[in-house]
Amino acid sequence: MHWHAYQWTGNGADRANEAERRTSSPDFAASALPPMRTGDWLAKPASRVAATFHDVGETADWLAAEYSKVRGALLLPERILLGDRLEYACDALMRGVDVQWGEWLQGGRFATIGMICCPNRHVSHSCPIGRRAEVGSR
Repeated sequence: MHWHAYQWTGNGADRANEAERRTSSPDFAASALPPMRTGDWLAKPASRVAATFHDVGETADWLAAEYSKVRGALLLPERILLGDRLEYACDALMRGVDVQWGEWLQGGRFATIGMICCPNRHVSHSCPIGRRAEVGSR
């Protein structure tokens, strides 16, 4: 198993456009919006993968770094400390459970930081990196 990292920050109201957030939509692949189901990140183009990891410790480092980028703009005070988030994330990822953090930011913005298991137990999407290799080999 390995993990793909994804990140989106944008206008929080845009998340209401659920059609673009569903794999059944013809606009899904081109939409920058995060999907409705975490595992559906894998159905996005490989270019949306921020990073790929084979070591769970490296996933924690990436999650912490991305969270630190938005931490100062949080709309509300932190309710879950970063250390607790990372402890849970590492445990969940090792068990094959996706991790996705979503936080409201000042100015009506929203940030999503996700680490998605690949292969994924909840969706049957192929590995986006493998799809990129297949396309490149044609």
